[in-house]
Amino acid sequence: MMDGNVVFALLLTLFAGLATGIGSLLSLLTSRTNTKFLSVALGFSAGVMIYVSLVEIFVKAKDSLVAELGATNGYWMTIVGFFGGMVVIALIDRLLPKLGNPHEVKKVEDMDVEPDNAEYTKLKRMGVFTALAIGIHNFPEGIATFASALHDPNLGIAIAVAVAIHNIPEGIAVAVPIYYATGSRKKAFKYSFLSGLAEPLGALVAFLVLMPYLNGVLFGIVFAGVAGIMVFISLDELLPAAQKYDETHASMYGVVAGMLVMALSLVLLA
Repeated sequence: MMDGNVVFALLLTLFAGLATGIGSLLSLLTSRTNTKFLSVALGFSAGVMIYVSLVEIFVKAKDSLVAELGATNGYWMTIVGFFGGMVVIALIDRLLPKLGNPHEVKKVEDMDVEPDNAEYTKLKRMGVFTALAIGIHNFPEGIATFASALHDPNLGIAIAVAVAIHNIPEGIAVAVPIYYATGSRKKAFKYSFLSGLAEPLGALVAFLVLMPYLNGVLFGIVFAGVAGIMVFISLDELLPAAQKYDETHASMYGVVAGMLVMALSLVLLA
C-alpha cells in the first residue's frame, strides 16, 4: 500500500501534467491566440525553470552527492549529471520528427488555409507530432517531480508549479493546429490532455521501477540531470519562442517575473 508521501508526489505530477489541458482551454476560448500573452508566459516559464534549476535543484543534487561520495567526487558527479541531462534531452530533440517549432503558435486568422486544402492535413499532423514531442518531454519531468517531492515535498511543489506553468503554453501549441485543422474543440483538447498525462505516467514508472534504487546517489544524479534538462529546454525552446512573439521586451520581463516568483515561493516554502 502506498504511503502518504508517495500519494502526494503522484498527485503533484498529475497536477503538473493536467496544466496542458488548461493551455488548451485558454486557446479554445477565444477565436485567436494572444501572442503577447504567449510571449510573456513562455518567458515567465523559462525564468521559473532556470532559477529553480540553478539555485535550488543543482545545489540539492550537489549536497546529496557530496554527502555520499565526498567533496571532489560528489561535485564531479553533479557536473556529469547536469550536462548528462542536457545530452539526453538534446538526443530526444534530434530523434523526434521536426515539423516546425512545437511552440510556434500562429493567430488562427493568419493561417492561410482554404477549405478542402491539404494544409489541413499538414496542420493536424503537426499538432499530433507536437503532442507526441511534448509527451516525451513530459515523461522525464514526471520522474523528476515525483523524485523531488518524495525527497523534499517543498521542492516538489516548486518544481510541479514550474512544470505546470510551462505546460500551459505547450497545451496551446498542441491545441491550436489540431483545432484549426479539424474544427473540433474536443479533438484539440483530447490531444493536448493526453500529452500532459505523460507526467503522471513518468511518476508511476519512477514508483514501480526506481523506488527500490532511490538512494542518496541516485537522487543526486536524477536531480542534477533534471536541472540540466530544464535549463536546456528553457534556452533551446522557451526563450527563442518567447522572443519570436516579443514586441516590447515582454518576454524578458516575463523571465525576471518568473525568477522573482520562484525565489519568493522557495523562501515561503522553506
